[in-house]
Amino acid sequence: MARKVFLVFSLGMLALVGCRQGGGKRSIAIITPSHDNPFFKAEADAAANRARALGYDASVNTHNDDAHKQDELVDVAIANGASAIILDNAGADASVAAVAKAKGANIPVFLIDREINANGIAAAQIVSNNYQGALLGAQEFVRLMGEKGTFVELLGRESDTNAQVRTRGYHEVLDKYTGMRLVGQQSANWSQTEAFQKMETLLQAHPDIKGVISGNDTMALGAAAALKAAGRQEVIVVGFDGSPDVLAAIRAGSIKATVLQPAARIATMAVDQAHGLLTKGSSGAAEKQSIDCELVTPSNVDQFGVFTRK
Repeated sequence: MARKVFLVFSLGMLALVGCRQGGGKRSIAIITPSHDNPFFKAEADAAANRARALGYDASVNTHNDDAHKQDELVDVAIANGASAIILDNAGADASVAAVAKAKGANIPVFLIDREINANGIAAAQIVSNNYQGALLGAQEFVRLMGEKGTFVELLGRESDTNAQVRTRGYHEVLDKYTGMRLVGQQSANWSQTEAFQKMETLLQAHPDIKGVISGNDTMALGAAAALKAAGRQEVIVVGFDGSPDVLAAIRAGSIKATVLQPAARIATMAVDQAHGLLTKGSSGAAEKQSIDCELVTPSNVDQFGVFTRK
């Protein structure tokens, strides 16, 4: 009698799980910042492609770095019974509650690109080693500058942990060279348009600068465009991300180097780990994971594709 009761209970639980997963078809919700930035589009595409290859439905949405919109998208994923969420979050502090809510609904969240300021809530936090990448970029910037000259720095969004880590890594190297002098530092909030405007202002205040080190490639492109408009293409520009547009700019000579973040690889890893957790009960990896970046220069630029090594 006990065996029959247990069997009926087990079948009922399986039916409930099957209903929650849409009749047995599992789904993965992928939420990132705006796809206007090719970095975020690349990671979303890589995650969606991998999820579908593994047999999942994949929904892709963007929060545009709006924590309120992110909360709404997480609520939708929970209501739709997502099996897992892949999230490039909208803020290290602002995203903690959304990740905790998903965990409370038994939906594991795999963070990519950006960490949150909490441990033990996300199933994984897989990020580029921004500090290591910043060291690479700064070392190449110093070499290109000949270890001397004035320069300016374009910072990312101040609330973004990656922006803070990158500038810290840059200055770990740059501050050791007494012949190099930082004369201007402005946040352009990861924006190409804003970087163009900030670069114009910085050029007016410091017309003799020799270099620009940027917190990401989008801002580097804006700076390079402003320099071209001012007839100052000789100014050294170094970025961070490894975007296709900057790879093309390196080939053309308007940007001298960048640091590639393996966005596609990280997004694919997140989906693979989600699949492992859902099918085997374990992702097979630690929560905090840091993936090294690579320096891209004119000598090796053809070895790289869309945020990945070919």
